[in-house]
Amino acid sequence: MIAIPYEEAVRLWRGGEQHWLDTPRYAYPTWYSFLLQKRLPETIIRDTTKPGPGVYKVVVPAGETIRILRIDAEFTFDYDDFPSEINVFYTVRFNRSAPQITLTWIKPDGTRIELRKFTPSSDGAYYVSSDAALTSREVERLVAEIGGKPNYELSPTITLFAVEDQTLLDRNTARVMKGVYRLSVEGLMFDPQSDFDLKLVVYGKVYGWAGTDYLRRDIGIALLWGTPIALAFGMIAAVSVALIQMSIGAVSAWFGGAVDNAIQRVTEVFIVLPFLPTLIMVSTLYKIDIWTLLLVIVLLLSFGPGVKNYRALFLQLKESQYIEAARAYGASSPRIVLLHLVPRVIPTMIPSIVFSVADFVFLEAALAILGIGDPRTPTWGKVIQDSFYGGALFKGLYYWTLQPAFLLLITSLSFALVGLALDKVFNPRLREV
Repeated sequence: MIAIPYEEAVRLWRGGEQHWLDTPRYAYPTWYSFLLQKRLPETIIRDTTKPGPGVYKVVVPAGETIRILRIDAEFTFDYDDFPSEINVFYTVRFNRSAPQITLTWIKPDGTRIELRKFTPSSDGAYYVSSDAALTSREVERLVAEIGGKPNYELSPTITLFAVEDQTLLDRNTARVMKGVYRLSVEGLMFDPQSDFDLKLVVYGKVYGWAGTDYLRRDIGIALLWGTPIALAFGMIAAVSVALIQMSIGAVSAWFGGAVDNAIQRVTEVFIVLPFLPTLIMVSTLYKIDIWTLLLVIVLLLSFGPGVKNYRALFLQLKESQYIEAARAYGASSPRIVLLHLVPRVIPTMIPSIVFSVADFVFLEAALAILGIGDPRTPTWGKVIQDSFYGGALFKGLYYWTLQPAFLLLITSLSFALVGLALDKVFNPRLREV
């Protein structure tokens, strides 16, 4: 909450893929490597605009206007699996003539693979792992060198990192060539003001402690910010509904007559009113945010079954002798209700409030899974809905669904245990000798 404020979390979550270009898609959490006993690759970035180890850029004059550009982006790849994607993002500046650029991939054993020759006229990106022409050329080259054709569909993420021998013919036996890789960039620039920069991103298969989704977003943001949102939603709803129902029940029991009859008829109407369909209709028609949704839930549950329960309890207390004594010395109705009736009810109300928190936390998650509520707020239910939309279970990305589900389970179990303990304290019938 301090490192990533709420507004920043919402901006990142709503921003989509354009804010997460440097993170891998469908990446497992980093702890997943320990379960597999295998070093899954992490994302490697080399950027010429941010000088550092492994990034070298040289521009040499070759005439009055012509200059030769040389860029080397080196990195060590010592993981046990292939990367998920490879992208090259570039920026170019020139006045009249665009530079001519050649990208060459150099493997640890010295194998040189020409990726692309092009003349960039504007800033852009080269998606290496999606280059069909490169894939076709590499398949032809490998078939000629190895003497066989792979029994699976090769991709640049494999051909650029694999050991080129017979093991490459089968996906299960293909091995990663570990060592130092280099992306070599050679260019001719025809303007004195020309310049060319690039950022090489070799996407890994693990990211952060919670992984990423189909939009490359860090799921950890939604899990972390989903915690205070879920707790605030559940606590506010539970306390508000309990206090409102108790107040309505007290008014109904104390005044009786026409007031009691009117309140009971309204309560019966709200009880038979379908809660979830009504909530879905309101949310669909008005596109409300999560806090307006909370207000609607409180209003719909204000005349719930709890009103009748509190009314029955207040009717019993109303006939107590100390209430008759308060009437005898002339205490007003508000004074009797607030100072003599309500304090006797609050102890029995506390456990029910604690139990209700878990119910409302689950309700918010269920509504988010159904697509109801605020799409801009990162919540646990929203993560589960996105996992269903992204086909997490079909793709084996169980972390995407299980992490928010586990947090929901832990939260609900915690409040249930606390509520059970408080019920034994405040309910005389459950006290143990």
